[in-house]
Amino acid sequence: MVSSDRFTVNASILFTELPLLERPAAAAAAGFDKIELWWPWVDAPVPEPSELDALRGALEDAQVQLTGLNFYAGQLPGPDRGALSVPGEESEKFRANIDVTADFARSVGCKALNALYGNRVEGASEAEQDALALENLGLAARAADRVGAVLLIEALNAPESPKCPLVSAPRALEVVDAVNTATGLDNARFLMDLYHLSMNGEDLPAVIENSLDRTAHVQIADNPGRGAPGTGSLDFGDLFERLDKGGYDGLVGLEYKPGDNGSAASFGWLEQRK
Repeated sequence: MVSSDRFTVNASILFTELPLLERPAAAAAAGFDKIELWWPWVDAPVPEPSELDALRGALEDAQVQLTGLNFYAGQLPGPDRGALSVPGEESEKFRANIDVTADFARSVGCKALNALYGNRVEGASEAEQDALALENLGLAARAADRVGAVLLIEALNAPESPKCPLVSAPRALEVVDAVNTATGLDNARFLMDLYHLSMNGEDLPAVIENSLDRTAHVQIADNPGRGAPGTGSLDFGDLFERLDKGGYDGLVGLEYKPGDNGSAASFGWLEQRK
């Protein structure tokens, strides 16, 4: 068992050896009472109500809180991720998904909704895609506000997502500010994914120092490999200390690959931190 007050498990990358509806109980059995999810139905921005009901029931039965949920973003993980800035069918899927995601979040008490930018595509200029993104992010921010949630915007990393335009903390923060200016709601916030930022070669202590005032969630994985802390070279003791000293009191999402021994065995680093 682990002390999990600070941590939420991303059950779209951990416990994926199990069907979706079994993952909340698996997280609970491992000592966690909070999980987050990418949009679970990659081919269905608007799933059948029975599927939403089943997930809601699995969360309730396991007594696990859903703390974060992505809007529809296509297939994750992968270089094709993101939808909201892609003209045509993908952005239409995103728009169809906005209220579905927001209403489900409200029904389970989820307070953070993540909206992933889309890749650059042929046939549309960068300016056109950015204008579409701002419009759709505004719609998402208003839906999030309606259900008492924040809208999260994160930077990915250029090596794994070379066509994504948000591959640095400053660029993601520019979008956060633009959305807040456009809506006047001030509910868009930065999702600080330390793995993605480290893959981009950013100075993580400087990012923490300069971004915490606009940060509402942190996610972690070690680099290289996107494994659990201790499998790579990042100094999480130092990074957690810097988050604490900076006043960050939010959740830290465990968004790492579990390794060959499975998800339940990947939390040993937490025991070592006690």
